[in-house]
Amino acid sequence: MQSVQLIERLINLVDPNGNVFLNMTAEEALTRVASGEPDQVRQIDGQFALIHKTGKIVRMARSIGRPLRYFIAKQHAGPVLVIAERIDAIRDWLRQEGLDGQFHPSYTRMVPAHHLTELALVGCPDPSPTYKRFFDPKRNVLSTDLDEIGRRYIGALAGELNKWLDRVGPTEPIGVLFSGGVDSGAVLLTLYHQLLQRGQAPQRLKAFSLDVNGAGDDARQAQQFLDELDLGYLLERIEVPASAISVDDAIRVLEDYKPLDVQSCAMALTLCRGIRERYPDWKLLVDGDGGDENLKDYPIHENHELTIRSVLNNQMLYQEGWGVHAIKHSLTYSGGQSRGHVRSSAPVTAEGFQGFSPFALPNVIEVAEGIPFIELTDWKEDRLYALKGEVVRRGVLAVTGLHMPVFEKRRFQKGAGGEEVFASIFPTDPLEYRRRFLRMFA
Repeated sequence: MQSVQLIERLINLVDPNGNVFLNMTAEEALTRVASGEPDQVRQIDGQFALIHKTGKIVRMARSIGRPLRYFIAKQHAGPVLVIAERIDAIRDWLRQEGLDGQFHPSYTRMVPAHHLTELALVGCPDPSPTYKRFFDPKRNVLSTDLDEIGRRYIGALAGELNKWLDRVGPTEPIGVLFSGGVDSGAVLLTLYHQLLQRGQAPQRLKAFSLDVNGAGDDARQAQQFLDELDLGYLLERIEVPASAISVDDAIRVLEDYKPLDVQSCAMALTLCRGIRERYPDWKLLVDGDGGDENLKDYPIHENHELTIRSVLNNQMLYQEGWGVHAIKHSLTYSGGQSRGHVRSSAPVTAEGFQGFSPFALPNVIEVAEGIPFIELTDWKEDRLYALKGEVVRRGVLAVTGLHMPVFEKRRFQKGAGGEEVFASIFPTDPLEYRRRFLRMFA
C-alpha cells in the first residue's frame, strides 16, 4: 500500500498589504476563512486573497480583484505547498530552493474567485482541491424598471466607494484610469460626488487618460465627457509614443497569453508607467474594470463558444467562466474575469500603485445578477448592448444628480491609439501570444 506523506511546509508569499477590507479587520476576515463556512466568508467585503492553515487543511479564498496561485513541490523531507499571487514568484522560490526542475507554469493552480478552496496537506499522490461557493447571488430578482435598476446598481457602487474612502487618507490624491467610457465615467463621477458630500476638495481626483501618438479616440472622448460637465480640470492626458508599448512586457506582467487581455494589459501598463514617471509618489488608482462583465456588454459574435442564451442563462458567466465543475474549467487559470482581471490589477501593482476595482466587488455584482436580462432584452443582442449605458446613465443621475454622457463602446487597446497604432503593435496570430508566454518560462 502506498504511503501518504504529510505536507509540513507551507510557503505563503502573498503580500497582505494588497488586501482591501471594507467592513472588518484582516484578522476578522482570516477568522472567517478559517471557519470553513461559506456564509462566513461571504460577509467579507473588499478585495482580498486569504490563506489559513488548520492542522492539515489549508483554506484559500479570493475576490476577483486579487489573483491567488499555489504549487506543490516534492522534497525528500516531504512535499511543500507554495502559495503566491504570481507564477514567477512560485518559480523564483523553487529556483532558490533548487527545485525549479519540477516547475512548469501549467503546473500552478489558480484559486477561483468566489469559492472557498480547501486542500488537504498530504502528498504522494497529490490531493485534489475541493470548492465551496461563498458568493451565490440570486438572479432575476429586480423589476424591469430601469430607473430602479440604475439606482440600485450605482447605489451599490457608491456604497463600496464610500467605504473605501473611509479607509484612505482624507487628502490622499486619487487617480481614475479614465477613457470617458461608461464604467470609468461612473466611477469618476461617483467619486467626485462623494468628495463633495464629504466637504473634501474634488481636486484630489485626476482622470488619467492614455493618448498614444496623439491619435487616441479615448483621450478626445474623455475631454468631451468632462467638458460637458464642466469638469475638464480633472483630466490629465498621459501622452506616449507607440514605441512605449511593449507586448512582451505586457505578457510578462500579465502571465497569460489571451490576446484581448494581453492587449488591454499592454495599454494599462503603459498608462501606469506614464503616471508613475510623472508622479513618483502617487499611490491610489481606481478603475472601472468589471462593468462590462456585470451588465454582459461584450460582442457575443466575437466568441464562437457563446450565444445570447448561454450568456443570459448562466450565472456570472463573464465573471467566472463555465464554472469550477465544468470540463472547460482550467485549473491553471480559472475562468472569466476571475482570470482576466489580472489585465488591470497586475499593471497597477507592477508600478507600485494600490488599485481598487469597485465594479468587481460581490456587493455590486449581486445587484447586476438580479437584473432580469431575459425579460428586458427578449433575447435580442442589440437590446442587451444598449442596456448598460441606459442603466448606468440613469443610476448616476439618481445617485449623483449628474447627467453622464454615454458614448459608443470601444476597447481600451483600440481607443488609446486608434486602429493604425493597434495594427502596428499587436500580432494578429493568437498563437504568437502563447509562444511568447512559453518562451518567458522556458
